[in-house]
Amino acid sequence: MPEHARSPSSPRKPLSEALLFASNFLRHPNMLGSIIPSSRFLVDLVLEPIDWGRARVIVEYGPGIGTFTGEILRRMRSDARLVVIETNRDFVRFLRKTLPDPRLHVVHDSATEVRPVLMRLALPAPRYIISGIPLGSMPDPLRADIAAKSRAALEPGGAFLVYQFTARALPTLQRTFGDVRRSFERRNFPPAQLFLCETRGT
Repeated sequence: MPEHARSPSSPRKPLSEALLFASNFLRHPNMLGSIIPSSRFLVDLVLEPIDWGRARVIVEYGPGIGTFTGEILRRMRSDARLVVIETNRDFVRFLRKTLPDPRLHVVHDSATEVRPVLMRLALPAPRYIISGIPLGSMPDPLRADIAAKSRAALEPGGAFLVYQFTARALPTLQRTFGDVRRSFERRNFPPAQLFLCETRGT
C-alpha cells in the first residue's frame, strides 16, 4: 500500500503531544475518553477492518493530537481523502501545523455536522467513519443523533468504527446499526473496546 512521507519540516514531538493532550483532558474531561493518547495496539485493532484499497474517503471524529490520523494517512491510498472533525481549537491548530498532508482536511466542527462538512468539501460518502469521542458520557439524545447521522453519512456497505472505554454506547449503536461486532484491547491504558457497526451494501 502506498505511504505518504511526513514532511521533515514538521517533526512530531511526543512530549509536547502528551502535555497538550493531558492539559486538554484536565480542562475538558467529558470531551476526551482518556488522559493519555491511544496505544499502538488500539490503533492496530481499530484500523484492522479497513479495506484500504476501497477506502476513497475516511472520516475521523475527535482526532485529538492525531494518534490515529497519522497512521491512517500512512496506510491509505495516495488518492484518498481523510476528513477529521474536531471541536477543540487547540487540537485543530496542532493538527494543521504538524500534519501538512494534501489528502487531509482538518475541520473545526461537530460530529453531528458530518454530512454538511462533506458537502462543503465536495466529497462523496465515506467508506469508513472512525470515532473515539466519548459517546458514553454524552446525553442519550446527542449520542443517538451522532450514531444516526453517521449511519446516514456512510456509503452502502460502509462501517462506523467506534472505540470506547465503556460499553454505555453499545445499546445505541445496536439500535442504529443492528448487529454490532465487539472486540477488546486490554493492552491499552485504560483497556478499550471496539464496536464495528456495518451498513448493508456492496
